[in-house]
Parts: sequence; structure tokens; C-alpha cells
Amino acid sequence: MPYSHISLRAGKPEAYRQAILDSLYRALRDSLDVPEDDQFMTITEHDAANFRYGAAFGIARSDDLVFIQITVFNTRTVEQRKALFRRIAELLGESPGIRPEDVFVTLIDAAKENWSVGNGLAQFA
Repeated sequence: MPYSHISLRAGKPEAYRQAILDSLYRALRDSLDVPEDDQFMTITEHDAANFRYGAAFGIARSDDLVFIQITVFNTRTVEQRKALFRRIAELLGESPGIRPEDVFVTLIDAAKENWSVGNGLAQFA
């Protein structure tokens, strides 16, 4: 039950944004065995004045940079995480055509009891 948030520079067409969502969902399904229709994702667009990045770790990023933050149950293995990072970069490269250098991903672990997915219930506690 991942929750994903994507941040990018404003101005990309809807088809581009939808391709990001589709590719990310596919990577989650492929790498973390996320069930079908388990899609909880948002995109926020930022104008240039509110979107900053650098060349940390010697990576030459561009204005096509996307920040992807995924909150997951704290049950994922290191191997699953590595596979997810690779698969996200691969699929975003295919569609919508984002360079691997422009894919910045962070995972946030949350214990299952810290999730409520509706109805005011702690479904996993």
C-alpha cells in the first residue's frame, strides 16, 4: 500500500504527467508486488522559482528532474528497494523519456499500525 508523491517543474503536458504515474505504478507492481488497483499517487508542479536542485554526487541533473517520495510499510527488503529504484529509472526512461540522472527517489518507512486508509480505522494494526 505505497503512497507516492511526485514533484516536478511546471509546464509538462498531461500525457507526460500521466506517463510518470503509469510508469511509477508499474515499477511498484513489478518490484514490490503491489496489488492491482493499489494506486495512491499525487503530482505537484512547481514554477522555476520554487524548484531547486544541484549536482550532488556528481550527477548532472536538468530541469526535467522529478522528485519521487514513496511511503511504504517498513517490511521491504534492501533487494526490493534496489530493484524498485532501478525499475523506476528504467520505466521513466521508456515513458515519458526521463533521463536516469533526473530521477530522484526516496523511500519513507512507516509501521503498518501508522496507516489509516479510510473510515477512520487502523486497518493494519
